[in-house]
Amino acid sequence: MNREVRRVLEEDAYTPLDGSSMNLYELVRSQAGRHPDRPAILSPGEPPLLYRALIEQIESTISALRSLGIERNDRVAIVLPNGPEMATSFLGVACCATSAPLNPAYRASELEFYLSDLGAKALLIQSDMVSPARAVAEQLGIRVIELSPCIEMGAGRFSLRDSPANRFARFEATNLSDIALVLHTSGTTSHPKIVPLTQSNLCASARNIRTTFSLTPDDRCLNVMPLFHIHGLIGALLSSLSAGSSVVCTSGFYAPHFFDWLREFAPTWYTAVPTMHQAILDRVEPNRQTIAECRLRFIRSASSALPPTVMSRLEREFGVPVVEAYGMTEATHQVASNPLPPGKAKAGSVGVAVGVRVAIMDEAGSLLPPLSEGQIVISGATVLSAYENNPPANESSFVDGWFKTGDQGYIDEDSYVFITGRLKELINRGGEKIAPLEIDRVLLDHPAIDQAVAFAIPDPRLGEDVAAAVVLRKGSRASELDILEFAARKLADFKVPRKLLVLEEIPKGPTGKIQRVALAERLGLVRVDDGSPNGGAAADGFIAPRTFVERVVAGLWSELLEVEQVGMNDDFLVLGGDSVIAARLVNRLNDTFNVEIPLFSLFRTPTVAGISEYIEQLVEPDSQELEHRFV
Repeated sequence: MNREVRRVLEEDAYTPLDGSSMNLYELVRSQAGRHPDRPAILSPGEPPLLYRALIEQIESTISALRSLGIERNDRVAIVLPNGPEMATSFLGVACCATSAPLNPAYRASELEFYLSDLGAKALLIQSDMVSPARAVAEQLGIRVIELSPCIEMGAGRFSLRDSPANRFARFEATNLSDIALVLHTSGTTSHPKIVPLTQSNLCASARNIRTTFSLTPDDRCLNVMPLFHIHGLIGALLSSLSAGSSVVCTSGFYAPHFFDWLREFAPTWYTAVPTMHQAILDRVEPNRQTIAECRLRFIRSASSALPPTVMSRLEREFGVPVVEAYGMTEATHQVASNPLPPGKAKAGSVGVAVGVRVAIMDEAGSLLPPLSEGQIVISGATVLSAYENNPPANESSFVDGWFKTGDQGYIDEDSYVFITGRLKELINRGGEKIAPLEIDRVLLDHPAIDQAVAFAIPDPRLGEDVAAAVVLRKGSRASELDILEFAARKLADFKVPRKLLVLEEIPKGPTGKIQRVALAERLGLVRVDDGSPNGGAAADGFIAPRTFVERVVAGLWSELLEVEQVGMNDDFLVLGGDSVIAARLVNRLNDTFNVEIPLFSLFRTPTVAGISEYIEQLVEPDSQELEHRFV
């Protein structure tokens, strides 16, 4: 440890830990002064990095970046694999400049967009990493800084190529208003927005999470979230370091290794998104001994809604509280959280506000009383002041000092926040607003269903209709008809999915979240070229009905749906069919063919070919006799 670092650590040994007036460097430095020989960063297969070594790494990174011309508020994009070097490089950059972590899986075109949009001054990348980022940066005239891991010195230690060695850092304090981190919103429906987060935002959020869970130096977080995402950076890494505790930086979520990490590192908590929790639950049975011996004291879930069934299963299997939190990039991750015992956690709620103000606002901009449903709005020390270079987004997102989250919900009499849906995810079915989360919860009550997600599909008459994708539990069986009939017993008719997909896996985004808005397109239910749903005319052209049954079915569809021409592969739902028309159609088919067709058979096989085949299996009619009877 160099003399300057030692002096700073000694001076800061009794700095207050509330973080209210600290920048990020001071926050980490204060803990290094108190616990220099405690582990800060751990990683599978690597020696632990102690707090004294962590501050040395941050110092050497500051020194190297300053010598390479990187100053306060200069933007350094980071493209690294998930792991300890990603954690320490983020800290080093954010303590003296502006960190811009990017998903290492991005393709060249995506990297070109993000690097240009950010105005990056440099790119930090691992020396042996195969990535288009290096070529893209050189093409854009962005300086490339190569990082070489020094594993033998501890998890997360590295050196930077072409930087001077053995030079004392220039301790230029960053202002609390300096931008420490920039991230993009997901951009699923529009141009991604740049979210600039200050030193003050980061430290306040880390303090809030630390306070929520009473983190101490004896705690250890197992981080399985990617460190290019706000959840991993703040929810796991910074919250742990602000408490002087340790964090295990893995290579990312990999369900087969999760229980190995529990055994190896004995964490006291972990934080993840619901899909990760579900994958963990799938592997409980062969790992019961590990669960019995682990020292978890709580499990945290954030970044998307945690189904109550998953929460109860986690608590039952692990025997510890499961707390659901509410967060977003624009609020430096955490907004609200359920408390740990003896505080009261409410299933279905994301808890109470932590360090921020939360309210409900109507469309006119008025704040609403408890139990009133509207848009969730927030304000406070962790909330960004404005999107960057985006006046339209700022105008629509901020009102009277409140940030409009885009989430719909209500607050109960005990100040617990309940989210009922994402406004942009609401399904507008002919004017009926349907919250996908309500459908998710009903489907998850089915004993055979492990995962469920409802989403909108385009509809030519209604604008949008309801679709859902489900994954069955291992060893369970359920037909589409069974599931739809189950849903129909618990949901109003207009909320029952008109299209149901049983999948091996539901597509997810890079952070493990399901991107509901883009799901119809990702599942091939929407044609990208013109926005029309698949399932209309067959890809190779119109196929006319051939048998008598097919001609009768197509004729009835044409009459009831008021469509001039109906082909074999045309979809009843896509052509404008709804439950009312379906009931009329099934009655006509039953009368015509003297059969009993269940209503949901039409939703299970919603094509002329499918329902005709179903009828033919029931009656196996003589074609001439049927024609005579029909005439």
